[in-house]
Amino acid sequence: MANLLSMQCSASLRKFGSLKYLRTAALVIDKRNYSSKNGSSAEYLHQSVVPSMHYQKSLPRLPIPKLEDSIRRYLAAQRPLLDDDQFRTTEKLAEDFQSGVGKQLHEELVAQDKNNKHTSYISGPWFDMYLSARDSVVLNFNPFMSFNPDPKTEYNDQLVRGTNMVCSAVRFMKTLRAGLLEPEVFHLNPAKSDTDGFKKLIRWVPSSLSWYGAYMVNAYPLDMSQYFRLFNSTRIPKHGRDELFTDEKGRHLLVMRQGNMYAFDVVDRDGNLVNPAEIQSHLKYILSDSTPAPAFPLGVLTSENRDVWAGLRDKLLAAGNGEALQIVDSALFCLCLDDESMRDHSHIAHNMLHGDGCNRWYDKSFSIILTKDGQASINFEHSWGNGVTVLRFQNEIFKDTTEKPLVNPGSAAAAVDSASAVRRLQFNLDSELENGILKAKENFHAAVSKLTIDAMEFKKGGKEQLKKSKLSPDAIAQLAFQMGFLRQYGKTVTTYESCSTAAFRHGRTETIRPATIHTKRCAHAFVCQPGQHSVEQLLAMLSECSKYHGQLIKEAAMGQGFDRHLFSLQYLANSKGQALHSWYNDPAYVTINHNILFTSTLTSPAINLGGFAPVVPDGFGVGYSVHDNWIMCTVSSYPARNVHEFLQCVHKSLEDIFTVLEGKPIS
Repeated sequence: MANLLSMQCSASLRKFGSLKYLRTAALVIDKRNYSSKNGSSAEYLHQSVVPSMHYQKSLPRLPIPKLEDSIRRYLAAQRPLLDDDQFRTTEKLAEDFQSGVGKQLHEELVAQDKNNKHTSYISGPWFDMYLSARDSVVLNFNPFMSFNPDPKTEYNDQLVRGTNMVCSAVRFMKTLRAGLLEPEVFHLNPAKSDTDGFKKLIRWVPSSLSWYGAYMVNAYPLDMSQYFRLFNSTRIPKHGRDELFTDEKGRHLLVMRQGNMYAFDVVDRDGNLVNPAEIQSHLKYILSDSTPAPAFPLGVLTSENRDVWAGLRDKLLAAGNGEALQIVDSALFCLCLDDESMRDHSHIAHNMLHGDGCNRWYDKSFSIILTKDGQASINFEHSWGNGVTVLRFQNEIFKDTTEKPLVNPGSAAAAVDSASAVRRLQFNLDSELENGILKAKENFHAAVSKLTIDAMEFKKGGKEQLKKSKLSPDAIAQLAFQMGFLRQYGKTVTTYESCSTAAFRHGRTETIRPATIHTKRCAHAFVCQPGQHSVEQLLAMLSECSKYHGQLIKEAAMGQGFDRHLFSLQYLANSKGQALHSWYNDPAYVTINHNILFTSTLTSPAINLGGFAPVVPDGFGVGYSVHDNWIMCTVSSYPARNVHEFLQCVHKSLEDIFTVLEGKPIS
């Protein structure tokens, strides 16, 4: 029976992918109702009829693509980046790899995967890739996602919003750990599957078969294996390879202000949320604390090179700071209270992505950052999980704090002894540690001073008009980036777009390669030959770009890209000490992994903007969202690129595209 269902579901997943399911499910989380029933208890966000991890055991496994398919897709992605001679060389190397070493490595990878059915073939190598990286997590790995303001402006007060966010985060944690958090499910037909009747039925289906039961009504559960790392978790620096630490016994919150570190319990001994008025009192105490900023703020060490930080942490432990570090590492999460108010989108992006280096603990699984004027954001350490998990948390927090806040602007803080309840952490520092902190501050400021971030809002069209024109909104946004870069720099370059593979057990991400022969042809027509093509011809090119990009999305979401497969083969060869095939040293292979346009999208009612730094010195980091009637981009660059000019070029490209969609010629 299970084998028959598995065969049926394999076919369904192929169909399912054609609906661009995962793109919608993972990144546009604005139309789902998570709550099965609202609990009367203030302890929980809601109380799901279906247990949180009910579908986990029966999730389909992430497929390993056929080697010939990965090579074909790789060559297709290389075609717009290479001239004819370069392409022939790369094609020959790919053929040699496919018939020789690549074939052997692929067979070993498949055999290894069959012996590890509890996980995915990418999970281990991906953790290893992140944790073995020695670069600072700041700019290189940690992204940010900022909250929209509370619609009720008086609730954006720093103390009120901070208290409500802490309470909602604890409620989320308790809901998750009680198994009452609604499972992450994408409903293609919510009238059938997102109903009390179906949920009451599916809860009785054994977890080993529950995914198939959901499939029968066109509902598709997503992997939730990363959720346990959300709370009480920290990345610990170690020489050579870091470790992830989680201690679910921790009941306290870590708070940072002016580089000082504080801790107090937000969960009582019985496992209940501490009275919100008491939490408010404790935060008020911290906000009014007159302790000066430390001359040697410990948090900046988490921005250091990982081996340097590992050595300094060893010295911290040797100096008797083990208990204080344990409090930091085991805290539920970190709340960063900044004394600064934000001026504009660019200021918000800089503050939430890196800040001043002193009022952050970048190694925590996530930190909620709250500025003096109530702007809020999440900055998260990336090794333990992906944006899909954090976005679910962020959506729930925004919904809970705006719809069911536990304190309000008129709430009085509890009359409690916060001076006793709140502990300000003290650290013993010798001259070597003090010098290490000063050096870390120098390195931090040298790195962030090179970063420029700018934002752009295109207000002349969005998702609605694109869908009426039967065009993929994501495809058009990506095409605008191709056109913008061509307009600014006169060429097509390597482009990376992240896509979640959470439809599979222990899935992480796959890469979409948006620079194609179709976008290259279309961008050239719009930018270099604007008067040489009719509106009808330009519309046909837009349609071709949209169709092909839709195919790339489908393949990536279904685990049928090429990047993770080829990465895993290389990882396997390295783990065996095997010399790499010359294909991996091909300049074209090196270039396609030097991602000049590094892009990621998300759209949610909770999110104002999100962003990250470029992944290469001569690149752009492009965060974007396509809304119903407008398009938002937050772009970062180092001095090798001009981010302001790039955004002007992207804006011009969008103007041209929407002009053509209106049936008007461009000039």
